[in-house]
Amino acid sequence: MRIVVGLSGGVDSSVAAHMLLEAGHEVIGLFMRNWHDESVIIDEACPWIDDSQDAMLVAEHLGIPFQVLDLSAQYKERIVNYMFDEYAAGRTPNPDVLCNREIKFDLFLQAARDLGAEAVATGHYCQREEVEGPEGPIYRLLAGADPNKDQSYFLCQLTQAQLEAARFPIGGMQKPEVRDLARQIGLPTAEKKDSQGLCFIGKVRLPEFLQQQLAPKEGDIVEIAANHTRLAEARDPAAPIAWRPEDGEVVGRHPGAHYFTVGQRRGINVGGKPEPLFVLEKDVATNTLYVGQSEHHPGLTRHALYIALDEVHWVRPDLALQPGEQRTDWQLRIRYRQPLQTGRIEHLGDRLLLTFDAPQTGVASGQFAAWYAGNEVVGSGVIAG
Repeated sequence: MRIVVGLSGGVDSSVAAHMLLEAGHEVIGLFMRNWHDESVIIDEACPWIDDSQDAMLVAEHLGIPFQVLDLSAQYKERIVNYMFDEYAAGRTPNPDVLCNREIKFDLFLQAARDLGAEAVATGHYCQREEVEGPEGPIYRLLAGADPNKDQSYFLCQLTQAQLEAARFPIGGMQKPEVRDLARQIGLPTAEKKDSQGLCFIGKVRLPEFLQQQLAPKEGDIVEIAANHTRLAEARDPAAPIAWRPEDGEVVGRHPGAHYFTVGQRRGINVGGKPEPLFVLEKDVATNTLYVGQSEHHPGLTRHALYIALDEVHWVRPDLALQPGEQRTDWQLRIRYRQPLQTGRIEHLGDRLLLTFDAPQTGVASGQFAAWYAGNEVVGSGVIAG
């Protein structure tokens, strides 16, 4: 089978390409260039040039064809503009989830098919399984074998059609095994550190990145006391408290509420408090940032959240809940690396309600919640405000 591998210049995709060759496939290496603007990169060296050179060295080492695919215009349109719009609206997006859905397994897949490939492969730590269903094959998205590296959450928006063409060669391996194999076969990326930063952009200073389009706008920082009466009032447990300026005390100024996210500690820049301040909520309409002392502040926790029906995605459409149905045997996750949480997911008719057995901190609208049946990703959706 002809398979195009997304060579990122890292060790994971390098080993993935090697494993496909060992399995007898015809492999083509393709590096995706998704960003041109170097003004917000932390490192002085241009990361995409370094990464593309590493990817080319890997391809030469493995003896496979190599190309660079420039998707920067599409990336800006589908991912970067989406990020700006979400932050401007007061939500907290996850660009890596969207990058997988819109770039790696859409535009990149189209480019691979133009090269005559039947599938695309990446260095993700997740697994794919094909089982026979009543109406044909069903593709299961499973967690990676290494619990410390499992990236199934980042793929929670993939469709059955995308999974049909996806391959994850290292998903059944532990990270140390990947490193060891890279050393054994002499890959030039064997000792390269894992990348940090936005998908395919590199090490980005997010505030500066947002300030490219979202102009600074000073506003009040309002501290909410941990014993505020509104915290004890009966309210919808799936909705954030709609704080008002009169509910607290102005303790400082911020450069723009849209730059912050719920649960954030750094960047508030207000001292003299017994305990650190954390962002409880932000109101971009009034440009007010609400904060509270301590990571245990009751205003940081929620027991439930909503997902609008038009924001619900079923990786397994055959398991989709119908109005009135609920499941208590699925596990829930609202961020990468978070341990799976027990709870209940139910279809209310007009939206989904996810209720957690344990309170959750830092729940922000715009983030993705995903639900699992054991180690299989069943579906996901965007958290409503």
